Amino acid sequence: MARRPRTSEASHLIDLIRSQIPPMHPAGVPFVGGALGVAALGYRRRWLWTAGLAAAAANAAFFRAPKRVPPTRPGVVVAPADGEICLIEMASPPPELGLSDEPRLRVSIFLSVLDAHVQRAPIGGEILTTAHKRGQFLSADLPEASDANERNSIVIRTPDGTEVIATQIAGLIARRIVCDVRPGDTVGIGDTYGLIRFGSRLDTYLPAGSQLAVAIGQRAVGAETVLAELPS
Repeated sequence: MARRPRTSEASHLIDLIRSQIPPMHPAGVPFVGGALGVAALGYRRRWLWTAGLAAAAANAAFFRAPKRVPPTRPGVVVAPADGEICLIEMASPPPELGLSDEPRLRVSIFLSVLDAHVQRAPIGGEILTTAHKRGQFLSADLPEASDANERNSIVIRTPDGTEVIATQIAGLIARRIVCDVRPGDTVGIGDTYGLIRFGSRLDTYLPAGSQLAVAIGQRAVGAETVLAELPS
């Protein structure tokens, strides 16, 4: 006869299981809840019940917000999202931010529908500006998406005055950009600050003198992959 696990052992097992299941961003609650509602209403129709449960699982996976551990060394810029480095070039920052149009090094990350879609602060500091611009919904992996697509940009300034820009860009399927920070807020490096629904792109504009640490085609892990070293 199998021995029943003691309470402490059972609790430890539950904790281990929970540690392997990433939490979900609050924006996903209505989608998962709606799918579960469909499953509940269709419990006597197997196909509808199955479809509802499958949709709930798919949405829970899409809106996952896995825990990440940013690097502790100072002076680094981390990837603001999971995905593939699709473009590295010199480009002017979004004009709606009211900054100088002098070109800066821009690193673009493309997020497929299979990537975690939460966005994370590339550096720690104060949110100086946020700006939203309406636009098109071209495929987010195209170079012209940075200028043509709907986007939301933030400017973060470190305590020593260094500024980094992060721009959320909607994609072909994405139709909703969520940004949870406002000017005056303070974020830590790697903190979750937003989300884009269903396929998108993140652009990071770096200050002059930054040392690039990634290459096109490389996979980035949000909050953990170092994009660049800031100028000393």
